[in-house]
Amino acid sequence: MSHAARKRRQRRSKGGATRVVLVLLSVFFVTATMAAAGGVGYVMNIADSVDLDDLSQVDPGTTSVVYAADGTRLGFLPGPVLRQPVSSKRQSKLVRDATVAVEDRRFYEHNGVDVEGVFRAATRNLTTGSNTEGASTLEMQLIRNLWTEDDTGSLKRKIREAKLAGQLEDRHPGRKGKNWVLTTYLNSAPYGTVDGKDIKGVEAAARAYFNTTAAKLTLPQAAMIAGLPQAPTQYNPYLRPSNALKRRNDVLRRMAEQNYVTTAEAAKAQNAKLGVEKSTYYSTKRERYFLNYVRTQLIKKYGRKKVQEGGLKVHTTLDLKKQKIAREAMARHLSPEAGDPSAAVATINPTNGNIEAAASSTSFKQGQYDLAIQGKRQPGSTFKSIVLATAFEQGISPSTSYPSPGTFTIPPPWCSGSECTLKNFGSGGGGRQDLKTATLKSTNTVFVQLDLDVGPENVTKTAKAMGFTSKLGSFPSEALGAAAGSPLEIARVYATIANGGMRVVPRAITKVEFPSGKVRDPQPVRKTRGLPKDVASEVSRILQANMTGGTASAANFDCPAGAKTGTTDGPSDVWLAGFTPKMATAVWVGYPESTRTIRATSRAGANIQGASVSAPIWKDYMAKARGGYCGDFKGLVPFSGSKGTGKYATSSSSSDDDSDDESGDSTTSSDEPNDTVDFEEPQGYSPDDAATGD
Repeated sequence: MSHAARKRRQRRSKGGATRVVLVLLSVFFVTATMAAAGGVGYVMNIADSVDLDDLSQVDPGTTSVVYAADGTRLGFLPGPVLRQPVSSKRQSKLVRDATVAVEDRRFYEHNGVDVEGVFRAATRNLTTGSNTEGASTLEMQLIRNLWTEDDTGSLKRKIREAKLAGQLEDRHPGRKGKNWVLTTYLNSAPYGTVDGKDIKGVEAAARAYFNTTAAKLTLPQAAMIAGLPQAPTQYNPYLRPSNALKRRNDVLRRMAEQNYVTTAEAAKAQNAKLGVEKSTYYSTKRERYFLNYVRTQLIKKYGRKKVQEGGLKVHTTLDLKKQKIAREAMARHLSPEAGDPSAAVATINPTNGNIEAAASSTSFKQGQYDLAIQGKRQPGSTFKSIVLATAFEQGISPSTSYPSPGTFTIPPPWCSGSECTLKNFGSGGGGRQDLKTATLKSTNTVFVQLDLDVGPENVTKTAKAMGFTSKLGSFPSEALGAAAGSPLEIARVYATIANGGMRVVPRAITKVEFPSGKVRDPQPVRKTRGLPKDVASEVSRILQANMTGGTASAANFDCPAGAKTGTTDGPSDVWLAGFTPKMATAVWVGYPESTRTIRATSRAGANIQGASVSAPIWKDYMAKARGGYCGDFKGLVPFSGSKGTGKYATSSSSSDDDSDDESGDSTTSSDEPNDTVDFEEPQGYSPDDAATGD
């Protein structure tokens, strides 16, 4: 401790002890307390045993709040305490005056310890033979609330509080200091319990009891709230309204006696009803699915106890404009009233992994299963982009051609039985197709042969490298999407293509502000090389061609973009996954509770496949969500590969098959685990979840 600090402590100790002695001497004239306690020496010993510099301030708790990317409040996280500190300017003069009138009438005159008040209280208590009136100043109560948390009724506690209150006054002197004390007290005082939550601070009290703010409290409201801290349960208007009314009117009487209000104003307020009104302010939430996801991520990072303690200001990546556009696009093409399937949209920024949209057509009231982030469904032919990337990594040229029969049977040891035979969409087939043509036509039989040539286990490795974290069994049928992934997961895979092969970690939180003032980044931007740049470039070029002249052409919104459709057998799930340089978006359509066939929709008609229902949603969404940006892809590099020499590849590159396949095989994938790369599934949901999303 420095010399200056020691001198300051000595002055505080001396001044605080002197105030305590004066207080106890006042009591001495009306009671025998001092004699019983051992006199001045007893007081001095207790006073010297405590110092404000040695005490840490208690955190009274604050409600954690979560914000969208633009600063809009999404909602509060559940916790045991409701508290929102506000400045003195946001505390009405009425509630400040009412608090002084009932708690510490000489607040602006004393120096932390009210000698006159002690004398008056002791005299009254001695006269009445009771202990009905105390003499704790606001400074002493603040010491109790924020430093000692001592609620005993002992003389020792009073001496300690008097000493510390004097030191607090020294720290915050003058009128400015009084303003600080009153503001801090009003931000930390206990105001009772509502619905199992402790109400602390006048702002939370105003919300809990009158559905308003501390700045807008009326005279009767301010008086009722000011009367609560001395006995929050006894005066709780929801539990004991008659007690609350009596206490409020007593506060109003004191305000009139001390000239804070006129007698007429007090009388009018006393005739008013309590007028309590429960508020949904702390329970109202926007984007409930995303809010729950953010809470899960916070618990993973900081632990459940820290999150429940509250006091966090959490800033997220969610773009509310994109959320609104996504819901409008889904509503434009699907009608829940007509029995249409549900849909989900997930968008990741390829450059930093920010989750900018995660919207479902269903509401939180309809079901608490998050279709966009946690819904596990078969991705269909959107998975073919992963097989294509695997082939290019092995140096196979896009001009390599494969036979494209209408049906193909997966050979042993990969499969046995009737489920091993798969077909192209509409049973079309014949001739040969190079890999680009097979992608634009989404030919199943070509991609299964390609998967066998490059090795299903290598496709699994590429899928992980691109950001697919759900389980894969390394089966050829997975080339057609016989797996289970969420829209967010698929969007991440396509972000890797858009980002020149750099895999990004999905990021929901940009920063967290703690009560101490510290700011942390729990989810920093993380990029890892997932694909060679030339491989990602070539896949991107082919998917851009698919947008303008392939199965995804219905999604073309006249800006540079690449995409791939996907449809599972039935069809029960239809997809479109694609990207621009700044947005990677996956759209899924299906029934959340089952894998039943989508027969028709009221808006799209009976021809249900990726291009007929998910593509228009993707197009409408991306056309508006892009804002004013319509830039081209930069940094694409040439790709050089040799023609394939695998078992199924042929040397010719002719493309004479007119099949237009969009159906993926529905063979169930293996339950063997697939290690995640750098992104964990949300707590409470397992990668084992069935592809149906039940």
